[in-house]
Amino acid sequence: MGDRIWLSFPVLLLAALPPELLPVATGFTPSLDSDFTFTLPAGQKECFYQPMPLKASLEIEYQVLDGAGLDVDFYLASPEGKTLVFEQRKSDGVHTVETEVGDYMFCFDNTFSTISEKVIFFELILDNMGEQVQEQEDWKKYITGTDMLDMKLEDILDPIIKIASDVQLRLHFGIHQQHQVQTQQKWSHTNSA
Repeated sequence: MGDRIWLSFPVLLLAALPPELLPVATGFTPSLDSDFTFTLPAGQKECFYQPMPLKASLEIEYQVLDGAGLDVDFYLASPEGKTLVFEQRKSDGVHTVETEVGDYMFCFDNTFSTISEKVIFFELILDNMGEQVQEQEDWKKYITGTDMLDMKLEDILDPIIKIASDVQLRLHFGIHQQHQVQTQQKWSHTNSA
């Protein structure tokens, strides 16, 4: 469980705004958000790492969804290792910090439990990420990729549906032929007696 888990996030861009309105929205900075649900075994702790720029906002919201007591220990540490938040046996929490440059670590700790695993949901909201948002991901790649994926799925699905319909038609035809043969055998057997 000592492995580091690095989180990446989809980019939310102001694609709906026409270019002439973008100067009006200069005070608005895009935010990134993502959520994750995982199972934390009894007696274990799981830590996550999030790289952050200077003067951004990192908000972490968590909730224990399942497990005895619906509680977990939570802590958040700065890039220097300073503990910013420490909570014991809480079922949920929301914490926001203004960031400095570096990797923030947040951990969910279930070492106090010897029997019960916990199902934990958490959401990260990253605000004021500035120009890093545009540097991190090019959203056009994802739109194109998704469209291509949809087209490929449709291309694959159409022949499969056609084959399935053909098989179903042949099956019905075969059943009908079998019924006719059985009916003819029945009548021929009855007439020969």
